[in-house]
Amino acid sequence: MKKTIIDVRSHAEFMGGHVAGSINIPVQEIPNRLDDITRLPQPIILCCASGQRSAQAALFLQSQGIACSNGGSWLDVNAIH
Repeated sequence: MKKTIIDVRSHAEFMGGHVAGSINIPVQEIPNRLDDITRLPQPIILCCASGQRSAQAALFLQSQGIACSNGGSWLDVNAIH
């Protein structure tokens, strides 16, 4: 099944290491990028450094009807995917 991994850390954090194939959309940009996000393959897995920012983004996207989940730390997501 096709899925999308969105890393919600800052661009600088993302450039320091990320899950291969993931997309970087900083958490503060999520509300303004809804059109882009709805076109991505779902389900969407969100990750960040610790899981706090990705949890915030997941709650927002779920409230918009987007199938997604909080993957937590990008290191944990990287180990699985």
